[in-house]
Amino acid sequence: MDNAFQVDLRGVVDLLSRHLYSSPRVYVRELLQNATDAITARRAAEPGAPAAVTVTVTDPGGDARGGGLVSVSDTGIGLTEHEVHVLLATIGRSSKRDELGFSRHEFLGQFGIGLLSGFLVADEITVETRSARGGPTIRWTGTSDGRYRVEPAATEWAEPGTTVTLRARPDAAEWVTGRTVTELARLYGALLPFEVTVNGRGVTLDGPPWLAGHASPAARRSALRAYGEEQFGFVPLDVVDLAVPEAGLTGVACILPAPANPAVRGAHRVYLKRMLLSDSADGLLPDWAFFARCVVDATELRPTAGREALYDDDLLAHTRDELGRQLRDWLVRLAETEPERLRAFLALHHLGVKALALHDDDLLRLVDRRLEFETSAGPMTLAAFRAVHPQGRYTTSVDEFRQLAAVSAAQGVGLVNAGYVHDAEILAALPRIDPAARLDRLDPGELATRLGPADPDAELRARPFLAAAARALDPLGCQVVLRDFDPAALPALYLTSRAARHHAELRDARDAGDELWADVLGALERSVAADRPSLVLNHRNPLVWRVTGLPDLSLAATAVEALYGMALLHGHHPLRPADTAALNRSFLGLLDWAVQGGHGRD
Repeated sequence: MDNAFQVDLRGVVDLLSRHLYSSPRVYVRELLQNATDAITARRAAEPGAPAAVTVTVTDPGGDARGGGLVSVSDTGIGLTEHEVHVLLATIGRSSKRDELGFSRHEFLGQFGIGLLSGFLVADEITVETRSARGGPTIRWTGTSDGRYRVEPAATEWAEPGTTVTLRARPDAAEWVTGRTVTELARLYGALLPFEVTVNGRGVTLDGPPWLAGHASPAARRSALRAYGEEQFGFVPLDVVDLAVPEAGLTGVACILPAPANPAVRGAHRVYLKRMLLSDSADGLLPDWAFFARCVVDATELRPTAGREALYDDDLLAHTRDELGRQLRDWLVRLAETEPERLRAFLALHHLGVKALALHDDDLLRLVDRRLEFETSAGPMTLAAFRAVHPQGRYTTSVDEFRQLAAVSAAQGVGLVNAGYVHDAEILAALPRIDPAARLDRLDPGELATRLGPADPDAELRARPFLAAAARALDPLGCQVVLRDFDPAALPALYLTSRAARHHAELRDARDAGDELWADVLGALERSVAADRPSLVLNHRNPLVWRVTGLPDLSLAATAVEALYGMALLHGHHPLRPADTAALNRSFLGLLDWAVQGGHGRD
């Protein structure tokens, strides 16, 4: 006699396929999961009971009806006829599952709901089962239109167990082939603690590779690196053991052998009770640990409803913090015992280490002593830089560093490039570990005071030129200074202090604003000291030396505008419309003078 399901099965199947599961492939996981739980339940009462799952696949076209068949047989506890009605045909009755003993902690899931995932690929599912508690062998047949039938099986079994058989719909045939089912069974069930075979071929390992015994630490590391390559497609730079007892978690972290994008969250392979939960889980490690990919097995972490991700609760947060601590301890151990391997790691993944060092003093010491920064004296660690330049400075702009590094080095001012991600924060945090480790930010205006003065006689001779240059650059808000400094190859340097930069920003905002804001910003501008940027001309440079001696002061003014524009471009300073106009004017003026044979126009 046919009986009706107690819910709208079509709606449930639609929910599973469209909202709960990401792909029909999960039906293999759910069938293996039910088989695993059945074996676990039987072994609780019979510790010596056989434990095996046998999957048989008949490819599409292999029988008269043309649809592929998948059968999953287990040696588990089986079901009585009453349990079949309660567990396979009633959805959501968790209290009944508790009463029947199918809701214990050691189970991967719950009987019944997982079976419905078979309707993602089939219109009919058959379950034949014999209970270890006694009773006849029962046959249950369910269809996707909401009907099921329970009857005695055609053959009475001698041993307990269950076989689930489904026939693929034509549109799902790709999911029910021998090759696909074998790959999926190996993907989900490789770590299960008993043998799983598909058409006679084993798909399970002897156990988690990180728990296997090896002849030596070197052999173990080599085997785990090979396992990491198999799982992630790269040979790890190193492997790090992981363990969080509170979560029942063990596993390994595989360190990426190439730089990683910090914005891309790592995809980790997570097993729950030896069944794969996800091969692309995120949130397992802190964000700063983007240089690692993990393979872990846990017993206490909670899955989401679709069993394809981890539920973000307090235990997962604790696990994440603990795994981060273990990666940090690994880095500290490398610094103490294997500096060459640490150097190779830092060359690739310095961003993650810097991010962690902002909040961890041990890692900050590691960064200070081991990580090389770009400085005016070449690449060197911060500790080594401070030893040579105890009064050193840093700049927060890469362009500013490139403009000023050679000049500051020539004046004996050590300069660190802190223009990259986290660098300025690292320098600001150094007094946390050493109060004497403070480095101050360079004010470019300060550098002008360190540049040597020009020869007094030369400056006296250049006075007419300097007056013409001052008149040319005054509309641009810039003063002209003549100095004598290295490197001699640099003709001009544009220096602006932070106060001058702030004053210029107020002026530009005032000019761009409406009348009300112009008045407000004008008042602010008047309250700020009018510290002007400087164009510092290097009298040691042959070109500048010749320009200062030009008898034609109009041509000299044009040349100064050209040097001004070149200094802005060399320092990667933004060009205002007035700056662009001056640069174009000087270029055209010098070009006109050149084509006239150095005589200009009549």
